[in-house]
Amino acid sequence: MDIVLLLKAAVMGAVEGLTEFLPISSTGHLILAGALLGFDDDKAKVFDIAIQTGAIFAVVLVYWQKIASTVVALPTQLPARRFALNVLIAFVPAVVLGLLFGKFIKAHLFTPTVVASTFIVGGFIILWVEGRAKHADTAAPAEDGAIDAMALQAQPLVRIEAVEDMTPMDALKVGLVQCLAMIPGTSRSGATIIGGMLLGLSRKAATDFSFYLAIPTLIGAGAYSLYKERALLSLADAPVFAVGLVFSFISAWVCVRWLLRYIATHSFVPFAWYRIVFGCVVLATAGSGVVTWAA
Repeated sequence: MDIVLLLKAAVMGAVEGLTEFLPISSTGHLILAGALLGFDDDKAKVFDIAIQTGAIFAVVLVYWQKIASTVVALPTQLPARRFALNVLIAFVPAVVLGLLFGKFIKAHLFTPTVVASTFIVGGFIILWVEGRAKHADTAAPAEDGAIDAMALQAQPLVRIEAVEDMTPMDALKVGLVQCLAMIPGTSRSGATIIGGMLLGLSRKAATDFSFYLAIPTLIGAGAYSLYKERALLSLADAPVFAVGLVFSFISAWVCVRWLLRYIATHSFVPFAWYRIVFGCVVLATAGSGVVTWAA
């Protein structure tokens, strides 16, 4: 058994779990970490997608009560059926576009330069959205008690405080926004959370729905990747994948619990600056030759 390979799998699993549900792009971090560790061949790319399942198990554990009660209530309660339908509707666009463009994107966009560039662009988008939200939240009422019109235009009012209040059209819009994350470095969580906020979801509702939507999205992606690339794999790869799954699960469980507490009193601005600074560092080191990010 190759201990070094198992250590690399553990590091990659931890990176996946820590970054999957933060708006900083797990795929982007895995591409960069894989380039540094020399863990970026075709089999490693399958590994990167497969270990997302470990992170999803952490979400299922954290939201187990909600998930279990929804499943039990599906035959008899309309709200449960509506919630499940919304998750399904939001999931469909990623399936369709993934099948149409997934191969092209993996062949041409899974590079450190693309990742670094989308890190930076995504960071500025988060700053813009959070700036709009802050401006609307702090807008002072006029003398007659009316809210300043410019403030109302700056940020759509929160229409949806909880995921149960979402309509199928809201779910479809979030699902379409999620497709932006097909570009590595964009961040699936970032796209769905920030996009959801722009669409009128509260920060809590957008984060919760992003987690729920991740369950079918990432499990589906992992299962499809394993099936499609099954010829690359053998029983000897099982320990490496198992280590990655375990470390992904543990780190994601810690991260999800922390993030749910964090968003109650904080914005995503620190993550935006992290994306911008990290993206600039990657571009600078790659351009100067200090770090060979691409294998």
